[in-house]
Amino acid sequence: MKSAIKTLVVAVTSLAFNGVSFAQAKSSTPVASVAPTIEEKTETKSEQAQATVLTGKVTSVDAKAGTLTVMVKDREINLTTDSKSTKAALEKLTVGGTAKVFERGGKVIAASPVKAESKTKTGK
Repeated sequence: MKSAIKTLVVAVTSLAFNGVSFAQAKSSTPVASVAPTIEEKTETKSEQAQATVLTGKVTSVDAKAGTLTVMVKDREINLTTDSKSTKAALEKLTVGGTAKVFERGGKVIAASPVKAESKTKTGK
């Protein structure tokens, strides 16, 4: 009796997993009412997932508070962070220096100072 129950449980479980794998397969004919809402949701998530890279002059930085203000072109951008590792990266930045900042939604993901390029030409 126990072996029959075990066999039945194994069979039902394997059918359930096969059903899930078939459900994930893309169909060749899209469903008109469901497809647009799924595509809109995935586009929104991918837009949120992408970070913006900013390179500009650091006008203010407070590593302890996790705040950073960067002047990019003609506008100042205020950013914040809560991460300990990102606050540690902010400690390496200096006011007046150039920084490369990765941000998403006003939050600093990563920041690093940019070395000034040499103006002298080397060569013959």
